[in-house]
Amino acid sequence: MASHPTVGVEEEFLLVDPASGEPVARNASVARRAEARGVELQLELTTCQVETTTEVAATTDELRSELTRLRHIAAEAAEADGARLLAVGLPPTVPHEFPITDTSRYRKIGERFGMIAHEQGICGCHVHVAVPDREAAVRVSNRLRPWLPLLLAVAANSAVYRNADTGYASWRSILWQRWPSAGPPPHFESADEYDAVVRMLLNTGAMLDEGMTYWDVRPSANFPTVEVRVADVPATVAETVLLAALVRGCVMTALAEERRGDTLPPLADHALRAAYWKAARDGLDGHAIDLTESHAAVPTVQLLDGLVDHIRPALESVGDYDMVRSEMTRIAEHGNGAMRQRRAWQRRHDIADVLAEAAAATLE
Repeated sequence: MASHPTVGVEEEFLLVDPASGEPVARNASVARRAEARGVELQLELTTCQVETTTEVAATTDELRSELTRLRHIAAEAAEADGARLLAVGLPPTVPHEFPITDTSRYRKIGERFGMIAHEQGICGCHVHVAVPDREAAVRVSNRLRPWLPLLLAVAANSAVYRNADTGYASWRSILWQRWPSAGPPPHFESADEYDAVVRMLLNTGAMLDEGMTYWDVRPSANFPTVEVRVADVPATVAETVLLAALVRGCVMTALAEERRGDTLPPLADHALRAAYWKAARDGLDGHAIDLTESHAAVPTVQLLDGLVDHIRPALESVGDYDMVRSEMTRIAEHGNGAMRQRRAWQRRHDIADVLAEAAAATLE
């Protein structure tokens, strides 16, 4: 590994009709147009989605440049195909179901999981941080569990869905947890125990394959990384960079705690689930549950300040501390994706305002 862990990001995007805002089934043709410009877009479960994957980055400045490039090329490919690219956790306006992308694997998922698969359009963001090995990834995952609800709140970006304010900052998170292999991960004592649980889910039919290990933090199946998958796709590149910096800082801090042999306090599953719900409901501008001390509801920005203090040595060692503080101040003042969606909706209760806000943020 490098002197500090590298980072990479996958962002999922929605393709919509520019006039109506309804999702459009054009991921294959948009991907072909992007490929002609040297960018490979991954096809997601439903035909209204594409995914970008950054190169491995050593610094957040490198990551910011790469994210900006990928979003612009994907947006231009969508526009050339008569669609609009949106960085939103869920479609603001939708049909009753989406066509499944026509691959053998996706067809099997659609057949086995029914409406859970068909009613998708769910767009998340996955942050990969390099770790020494799978055992380290599992131990780091255990230590990240108390912080996952805060990371969810920071990037919440799915307040408006089906032409309505859902009452949640991240309705995506609520829908996503319908999958039997999604949501907050269990605590695992070892990589062997992790593998045994995955085998059980496969053997019982709760997962089709290991790619459906959808827990919000997991050892990557393809890279020597720990993968944090808890967040909606953030509204802006700046928010994605902030999320990635926080995730890397948390991973580096967890690795340092492991090296020191620091005790990991127990975390009850019911407390973690409650914190997830609270983060999805309130988002950045409400309250979150303090999982490290009081288990009380505390203003989210206060707990985030505590998280940044906790991981400050890691952030300073990679030169991200000032950027993180500056960006947290900015989104506290101007809002993250969910707050911007809700403000746009409240102006006239017109979905066109939400779509325009999301489109502007995507390329901001």
